[in-house]
This record gives sequence, C-alpha cells and structure tokens, in this order.
Amino acid sequence: PVTPELLVSPSSQDGDLGSQCPEDRGNWTGRLDFLLSCIGYCVGLGNVWRFPYRAYTNGGGAFLVPYFIMLAICGIPIFFMELSLGQFSSLGPLAVWKISPLFKGIGMGTILIVSLVAIYYNMIIAYVLFYLFASLTSDLPWQHCGNWWNTDLCLDHRIIKVGNTTLPVNISNTVSPSEEYWSRYVLHIQGSSGIGNPGRIRWNLCLCLLLSWTIVYLCILKGVKSSGKVVYFTATFPYLILVMLLIRGVTLEGAWKGIRFYLTPQFDHLLSSKVWIEAALQIFYSLGVGFGGLLTFASYNTFHQNIYRDTFIVTLGNAITSILAGFAIFSVLGYMSQELGVPVNQVAKAGPGLAFVVYPQAMTMLPLSPFWSFLFFFMLLTLGLDSQFAFMETIVTAVTDEFPYYLRPKKAVFSAAICVGLFLMGLILTTEGGMYWLVLLDDYSAGFGLMVVVITTCLVVTRVYGMKRFCRDIHMMLGFQPGPYFRACWMVLSPATMMALLVYNIVKYQPSEYGSYRFPAWAEALGILMGLCSCLMIPAGMLMAVLQEEGTLWERFQQASRPTMDWGPSLEENRTGTYVASLAGSQSPKPLMVHMRKYGGITSYENTAIEVDKEIEEEEEESMM
Repeated sequence: PVTPELLVSPSSQDGDLGSQCPEDRGNWTGRLDFLLSCIGYCVGLGNVWRFPYRAYTNGGGAFLVPYFIMLAICGIPIFFMELSLGQFSSLGPLAVWKISPLFKGIGMGTILIVSLVAIYYNMIIAYVLFYLFASLTSDLPWQHCGNWWNTDLCLDHRIIKVGNTTLPVNISNTVSPSEEYWSRYVLHIQGSSGIGNPGRIRWNLCLCLLLSWTIVYLCILKGVKSSGKVVYFTATFPYLILVMLLIRGVTLEGAWKGIRFYLTPQFDHLLSSKVWIEAALQIFYSLGVGFGGLLTFASYNTFHQNIYRDTFIVTLGNAITSILAGFAIFSVLGYMSQELGVPVNQVAKAGPGLAFVVYPQAMTMLPLSPFWSFLFFFMLLTLGLDSQFAFMETIVTAVTDEFPYYLRPKKAVFSAAICVGLFLMGLILTTEGGMYWLVLLDDYSAGFGLMVVVITTCLVVTRVYGMKRFCRDIHMMLGFQPGPYFRACWMVLSPATMMALLVYNIVKYQPSEYGSYRFPAWAEALGILMGLCSCLMIPAGMLMAVLQEEGTLWERFQQASRPTMDWGPSLEENRTGTYVASLAGSQSPKPLMVHMRKYGGITSYENTAIEVDKEIEEEEEESMM
C-alpha cells in the first residue's frame, strides 16, 4: 500500500526524494566529464612537489619498484572500491552509509577531514595566484637583491658567475633572492614570533584567497554540470604546460645532472622498510582515497558506467604523470645546480619550498623568465583547482544527500554558505604567521585520521556488509564479478598494508616544524586532537545509531549494522534480487518489467539481473535446507 501524499510529512519525503537521486541530483553530461574530473582530482600539486623528491631520496629509479607494487596492492583496489560504492548507490559520503548505519561516523570523519584540507589547500592556491600575478612583469621581483625586504645575507646568483669562470664564493651562509621574497615579502613571516602570535593579516594574500574561493564557487555553482565542463580545461591544460617545461628543461645545459640524481637506481634502498612505507604513502595521498571525492564523483554516474576500466586509466595515468613531472622538475634543478656550482641535493627540496623558492629561482636563470614563470604557476593553479573542486563537491553533496528535501533546491546558496564559512576560517592563514598554521593543518588534518577512516571502510565493506554481497552488487552494475586479485586485496592485503602505515606513522612520529621553528607543545596537542576528532566520529556515529534502534544492546548492534531497507540502486529499474520493491512507493513486482516497458526488450544488463536473481534464489534454497 502507498501512503496518500496528504499524509506524508516533509521529513518522511526525504527518503522518496533521495530515492530519485540521479534525476534530482543531476548526472555528468558525458562519460568524459567523470573521467577528466577523476584525473584532475588525483593529479594535483603532490605530483609536482612531492613525488620527484620522494623518488630521489628513496633510491631513485629503484623507488619505482615499491611504488608500482603499492599501487597494485593498495591504490587500485581501494580506488575501485570507492567508485563502486558511489556508483551503486548514487549517494554521497554520508548517505552511502545506508550500507551499514552503525558506521555512519566514517562518513562524518571523512567530511571533517575534507573540510580541514579544503581550508589550507585553497590557501596554497592563493599563494599560486600571488606568484602568477607577480610574473606579469618584464623583471621578476625575486630576481635580484636590493629590495626593501632583502637582508645583508641575500646573494644574487648572477654575481657568482663572471663570464665563463666561476668565482669561489661561499654561498653556504647566504640566502637566495627568491627565498627572501617568499619568506619576507609574500609571507612577511618576520612579523610573527610563532604560531601563538600570528600577527596582522596580509591583505594582498587575503584578496588572493578571496579570489581563489570565488573561482572555486563559480566553478561548482551548478554542481557537476558546471565543474564537469571546467575540467575539460583544468585537467588537460597542465599536461601541455608540463610537456613544454619538460622540453625546455632537457635542452638546458646540465639537465642530465638533475635527471641522473632523480633516476639513478640504488637497489640497496629496497631493503629499507622506510622506502616501502614512503611508496605506500605517496600512493595513498596522490590518489586521494578516503577523502570522499572519488565516491562523490562516481555517485553522479549512470548505473552501468564502466568504472573498472576508468580505475586503471586514472591510477596508471596518475603514476605516469608523477614520473613525467619528475623529469621536468629535476632537469631544471640540474641546470640550476650547474649554474650555482653546487650539488643537486643542495637545491632539491619538497613541498612549498620547491614551488615557491627553488623553481622560481631557476626561472630567473632562463631567457624570457617571466614567461616560463607564468606557465609554471598557471600549471600549479589548474592542478590545484581540480582537487579543490572535488573537496567542495564532496562536502556539498554529502550534506545535501542527507537533507535532500531542504537543501537540494537551494544547492547554489548552500554552496556559497560553505565557501564563505571556509574562507573566514582560512583568514588565520593570511596572517604573517599563517604558514605555521598551514603546516600544522597539513601535518595533522589528513594524517593518521584518514588512514583509520580508510581501514575501517575496507573492513566494514568486506566483513560487515560482506564480500559476497559487495561482489554481487558490482556484478549487477558491470556484468561481471571482481576476480581473485581484488578480493585478496580487499580482504587482506590492502587493510594490512594500511595498518602497517598507521603503526609506522605512530612509531616514527616526529613533531611538526617549519625551517628552524619548533612548534610549542600546545600546538602539537591541537594537531593531534585534530586527527583524533575524525577518528572519534566513528564511535560517536555508532552510539547514535544504537540509540535509534530498539531491543537489547546486541539486537541494536545487529539491526544498526544491517543495510537500510532503501539501500541499493537509486533507480527502480536497476533494482533486482534483494533490492526488488524496497524503495518507498515501489509497486512493480520486478524492476525487469520496468525495463521491458521502457525499452521494449531485454539488454545484457537485464540478463545479468536475471542471473543475480537466480544466484540469490539458489542461496536461499540452500539456507532453507
């Protein structure tokens, strides 16, 4: 029986509206939208400023061995799992836990992590915008000493070389113009005595942050319909610039020195556990698993999108991009090493130091330096924006899927409120001591908390929901079940590897630092609390779920761990087997009938539905006997 519409309250209508998700939420306008969005999300700033340095310090070319092994064990399986959960349910990171309401706290922890990351990640984009505008000049401002922000320690690299001879200048106690431009002009860090005394707001940085949030909002204004079109440019254009920088880099004198440092294999490093851990960490963070972005993007797919193929395209493309970026970066560092007359390891850095100090300094040594500088920072801008789109879409989708009746019609207004809120929270990062806060957020917001979230997700899907049931769901979508490789990774290899990562991070814990600055104890405690909060969401969610059930404590746990009645494909015609007629208002005895009425025949996917139904009936008969 169907409840008359007059007797349905707005709150009970949420389920009905949510069940029509693909139509109400919107979909990608084309399959390429999804693929490019995933590529843009995974290929980010870390590919440029983390992977090359990690490879160079962990055995050069030999690092690629553990890197690809960890990609196979940890990266590809978890990537495919997240896409499968999102596409099967057409739900965001919070509502997807209809699969097991007891563990809805995992989704809450994910949203907390993504919100913290979005705050500081957009600040990095603001720094990139600052440098992008500074490059629009005939003479780069970090090219020479003698500016008001320079000190007596500043040494221009151009006075080191006179003609074809190199003067024996001791540069160990000097500072490059680009380093002082970054620390004393852009950050104005001398105005802050530490994290507890951030100083005044840097209004030029504040305006750049406002601009970056404005760009992000305009691009996600209409959800995936707008961001799905923007990525056609932001996901592809960085490759063009990267190839240009690579060609320019390898043609420079001394480029071979940098590439040799980057790729010379040191196989003895493979005996060190640290190298394997570093490879797993690089895979873990560069693919963006656990942040909810992949799940969110997949939730806007059609039910039968071939995410199996897309998984391999994106994960392998991400790995190849990282290697390619290493060639582009280290060829220029090799040239810089030769120009300065110092070893490559003295100019190679990771993180912001590479993007805002070393590489800008290298650009000043090239003819048409403003042009190459502009290209480099424009590449960083497009790389960063893709990832930020995903973070924001994850937050907005998660909350609107929870309250579809109220928020979905006002998604643009809600998105604006989220952007304004995160911008205001990020204002602390625009102060003179803002870099200290950014380092703290970077070190702790997505550290051990993120690993706990991913490990728990893997265990819940395979143990609580059940591997057999999960593989059957994938069979419904794709027409085939995952093979032994994926099952072994999901059941044992992936969670075991991530558990080792978690234990290693805890055992090898090192307090945060920025240059010579050591963070005070209260700041460390705040950072650890930041990571713990996302972990504590899991037991908090379990408590809420148990309190909503009835019966004894054990009965409550059992009921809360089972999928909800409306769990499954969001469109009625895609529901089969155990999912038949479980949607509110469903009246058709079999979704297959809906297909036949709509399309006038049976497709290969309907055949798959019949096969799945037979499997379930056989299992039920066996259990009865």
